[in-house]
Amino acid sequence: MNWHVLHLRPRTEKKVAEVCVVNGIEHYLPLREETKIYQRRKVTVHKPLFSGYLFAACDPDQRIHLHRTNHVIRLLVPDDEAALLRDLEQIRMALQADPRLDAHAAFREGRRVVITSGAFAGIEGILATTKGKAQVRLNVELIGQSVALDVDRGLIEFLDD
Repeated sequence: MNWHVLHLRPRTEKKVAEVCVVNGIEHYLPLREETKIYQRRKVTVHKPLFSGYLFAACDPDQRIHLHRTNHVIRLLVPDDEAALLRDLEQIRMALQADPRLDAHAAFREGRRVVITSGAFAGIEGILATTKGKAQVRLNVELIGQSVALDVDRGLIEFLDD
């Protein structure tokens, strides 16, 4: 099975994920938690981290099921599938530690680092400094988006390039 990135119509990510479940297609839809208050009630909702994108491993026969939904705009094929899977695993680990993370534009400059301890221990990314704070960015190059982790500088170790 080859992993692909499905670029979807707005607000259809969960519908396409359900089609993947019904048809036995391996997929990953990163969801983040958002708590809203409605008339003094707290409601926690799960929204897609990368709006308009779903990651799926499918063969050409299974792709037919996805295209029949009329929710798929296009299918993006990664140049380096192993790098995509590595990026997705880093994001999965980060969301397990903090499900309230949000997506940002991809960050291209900076040194590669690994977080040595704390809730995000073992996660690798790119070091970015914004407003005097250290952030580790987890990029998904194919879609041009990233997840930013606020981390203390003492918990970061630089990787040799």
